[in-house]
Amino acid sequence: MTTQIDSRGPQLNAAVTAVVLATVLATAPSFFATILLAVQAALFAIGALLGVQRTPHSWVFRTLVRPRLTKAPEWEDPAPPRFAQSVGLGFALVALAGLLSGVTVLGLVATGLALTAALLNAVFRFCLGCELYLLIRRITSTSGPVAAGRSATN
Repeated sequence: MTTQIDSRGPQLNAAVTAVVLATVLATAPSFFATILLAVQAALFAIGALLGVQRTPHSWVFRTLVRPRLTKAPEWEDPAPPRFAQSVGLGFALVALAGLLSGVTVLGLVATGLALTAALLNAVFRFCLGCELYLLIRRITSTSGPVAAGRSATN
C-alpha cells in the first residue's frame, strides 16, 4: 500500500510549474526558454519516475508550507498525480523537441497545453492528468464489461 499525500502539495507544484511554463512562453524562442523547459522536464521526470513525494516541490511543501497551514490536510493516493507528472513530461518533451528542432510553433503549443493543465490544477484544483488516470483505470478495470461503461447485454 502506498503512502497517502497531502492533496495541497500537488496544487503548489502546479502553481510553480505554471510560473515556469508561462516564463518559457514569454521568453521563447531563446536559449533561456529551452534551458528552463529542460529543467521543468527533469522535474516532471522525477515526479513520474520516483513519485510526487520525492520531488523538490514536495520537499518545499512538507518543510516550509504545510507546517504553516492551519487547515487539516485532505489525503489522497499519489498514483493519479504521479501519472499527471508523466503526462506533463510527455508535453514538456514534445515542447523541448519543437524548440530544439526549430519547430517553434510545436514547442509553444505543447508548452501552452501543459500550462493550461497546470493552471487548472493550481487555481481550481482540477488535475487533468489525474482525471485521465482515473478514466483509464475505469476503462481498463477487470471487473467486466459494466466497468468499462457497457452493459452486460451489449
